[in-house]
This record gives sequence, C-alpha cells and structure tokens, in this order.
Amino acid sequence: MRPPRNWKVVARMGGFHREVGFELDPLATGEGVGTVRGVVEKKHLNINGVVHGGVYATILDTAMGAAVVSLLAKGEVTATTSLYVEFLRPAREGHELVARGEVQRRGRHLAFVRGLLTDAEGVTLGQAQGTWYIWSEGDGTWQGHRGKAPAAKGRPRSR
Repeated sequence: MRPPRNWKVVARMGGFHREVGFELDPLATGEGVGTVRGVVEKKHLNINGVVHGGVYATILDTAMGAAVVSLLAKGEVTATTSLYVEFLRPAREGHELVARGEVQRRGRHLAFVRGLLTDAEGVTLGQAQGTWYIWSEGDGTWQGHRGKAPAAKGRPRSR
C-alpha cells in the first residue's frame, strides 16, 4: 500500500490516542485508508468484563479519521461530524482489535467513510459509518487556533 502524501500528519497520534493504547498501523494505512490496532487491556473493559463500547467507537473513529487525513491537501484540516457505530460481537481482555477506515467519497468539504472492526482472526466485531467536515485555509473556512475560544456576545437566543 502506498503511504499518503502527508504521512507525518497521519502518523502523529498523541494525547488521547496514546492514553487509549492503540496505534496506527503504517503498513496497512495509505491514501484513503487508515488502520489502527492494539491489544485489549483491563482498562478497556466495562462492568460486564468485555470491551467498552466507547473503545470500539474511539478506534473506529481514529482509523476512519486517519483515512480522511491521508487525503488532505496542505492547509486543510478535518473533524468528525457524525459517527454511527454498530456493536456486533464482544471482545475480551487479550484480544487484538483491528479497526480499518476507508473513504468512500471525498468532496470539497465532506468525506464519507466506512469502518470495520475485527479481531486478529478477521471476525467482525463492529462496523461504522461517518461523515468528516473538511476546512481549508484557501477558501476561508479555517482560521486556525487563536489560543482561546471567542467570547459569546449578547444573550443566548431562545426559541
């Protein structure tokens, strides 16, 4: 698989991603495709002793987002606007999880992405679909981080 043009941006997973403990797989990530994998630890389990649904959603969102990021041009940024996850089978401690995201269509401001979550043997555990919004410095839709959120003006409107 050919690595994306902006590989350094795609490969940079810190903060929250590092806390979850799953990593981008560079050998299975390329233009329009993102793959994240990791082994389930005790911290990933819910009260029933299986992987918490938030872990499924997080690694699917990460793989799918990496797929979109792999297609971005210089000056573009993206964020998830919707994510629909279906939980098909549980995973337990010690299982390897593999999330793969694939861009189905990328337009000027929207990307539509499919995700699949499997175990190491290829058994489907979950699936997702989502939409990512794309901002661009070039068209004025992205101004970058200014250091703090803008102050609210006036009173909130009520309906």
